[in-house]
Amino acid sequence: MLDADFFRRWMTATAASVAREADRLTDLDSPIGDADHGANLQRGFTMVTATLEKEAPDTPGAVLTLAGRQLISTVGGASGPLYGTLLRRTGKALGDAPEVSEEEFTQALRTGVEAVMTLGGAAPGDKTMIDALVPAVDALPEGFAAARAAAEAGAIATTPLQAHKGRASYLGERSIGHQDPGATSSSLLIAALQEASEATGE
Repeated sequence: MLDADFFRRWMTATAASVAREADRLTDLDSPIGDADHGANLQRGFTMVTATLEKEAPDTPGAVLTLAGRQLISTVGGASGPLYGTLLRRTGKALGDAPEVSEEEFTQALRTGVEAVMTLGGAAPGDKTMIDALVPAVDALPEGFAAARAAAEAGAIATTPLQAHKGRASYLGERSIGHQDPGATSSSLLIAALQEASEATGE
């Protein structure tokens, strides 16, 4: 079972990973976006961890709902609303339970991913964060390591695609050959799940 501590570790691990990879995310964003993806996400997840330490929500749903709300309020561009929606909707789907099973978490995360697809109007193959998140959720019943591998493969697979949503879509065929920064940061978020679980041997 996954408790509030697990989800706080997930957010902390994500923040650390985004901080390590911020420059790479920005480099990926430079040719097809606003060259601010890494900096924006780093600022947002730094605020998330600070807020979680201060407010200490005691259920999985409350942790993710608070994290999502913080991202929406602190991250500029599209990343804040998209990541914020992902976490808020996942948190709301988890409800008020003090612990959730991995199966319940998988179902809740799928709800969050579907909310992001609705908000952004994106589908798999559009060269967005969805290309990492959908394979990750599909693989999650096999475990966190499988979800991580699926997300990382999904991010890499965006490289030959032409973008059909977001800022990159304005470039048309010139977006081909660049790995999508949103899919890449999403793969970091999923990878952090494995890190959070290994911290307690779950």
